Amino acid sequence: MKHLLVDISAHGYGHVAQTAPVVNALVQRFPDLRITLRCAAPISLLKQRFTCEFNHVSVALDFGMAMFDAVQVDVPRSLAAYREYHADWKTKVARAAQEMGELQPDLLLANVPYLSLAAAQAAQISAVAMCCLNWADLYRHYAPHDAESHAIHVQILEAYRSAHTFLKVQPTMPMPGLDNACEIAPIAKLGCKRREQICLLSGWNDCERLVLIAMGGIAHRLPMERWPRIPGVRWLIPQAWQIQRGDVIAFESLDMSFSDVLASSDAVLTKPGYGTFAEAACNGVPVLYVSRGEWPEQAYLVEWLQQHGVCREVTGEQFIGGDLAEALRLLWNMPKPPVPGASGAQEAAAIIEKLL
Repeated sequence: MKHLLVDISAHGYGHVAQTAPVVNALVQRFPDLRITLRCAAPISLLKQRFTCEFNHVSVALDFGMAMFDAVQVDVPRSLAAYREYHADWKTKVARAAQEMGELQPDLLLANVPYLSLAAAQAAQISAVAMCCLNWADLYRHYAPHDAESHAIHVQILEAYRSAHTFLKVQPTMPMPGLDNACEIAPIAKLGCKRREQICLLSGWNDCERLVLIAMGGIAHRLPMERWPRIPGVRWLIPQAWQIQRGDVIAFESLDMSFSDVLASSDAVLTKPGYGTFAEAACNGVPVLYVSRGEWPEQAYLVEWLQQHGVCREVTGEQFIGGDLAEALRLLWNMPKPPVPGASGAQEAAAIIEKLL
């Protein structure tokens, strides 16, 4: 029985959304494949996304970037965290390698914690990295150009280069520093349209528009209590917001997968992030998005969605104040391109299969 160790960043839910379809496809090829999943994402999310059995270890393997909210990076806190994280790097790698060796995996799939990849190299365990970004490029974007940040960047980059292959999932950042990169197609879960069921559960008219608000797993509550009502528009929102209005319903209360809720929506309001952008495009759902400022991945995500989906940017003021009626009207009047394919999971599984 082969043993696959899967290490996933919990910086947002896009990393889980990319990884789960690949592991599910691998289990179809290897029915007896044993999965150990190390990730700090909620177990409810993992069970919804992974259709296979897995042993779960709840641990945060990286922190990505420290965030004020879903769109704003706390740069000083992020840089301080990286300095602390790398203060005793060799000892940290050795400890992680020992822990990984005790698990005795045949292969590591990392999306995309670099300590795991450095540990795999030290433990002589074959590894594959997979993501649309890497923390070396993100860190380099925000870090000052001094000797200390250069040394940190080199350690991160060396960890990514140590992988047998780095699978770059479209839409992806360029990642020019990786000589082991291999680009694959988008990865996205296709949902079932269950609009009638949503309207029945909510008591809404079937002809009303459903707009999903999804911030990608990073807490970002919008002050919807003060939003103006838009005739004919109903909002699907996170349950944690606890907003009591006749035109909203918590999507968790619908007892259906997030992908089904997304596929059933007429639009999604979000920020640029892989999971929501890719799944919206591949399910043919238009996107309203608010900018993430200097987030370096943003330009590549937006450019791809402009080519393969329907999207419009809204201002921060519109996003906070709910002045979205005209933006939605314009969004729904835009022409729809052909829905892009999502064959990346099968492509990744075929590559990983050879290593297993």
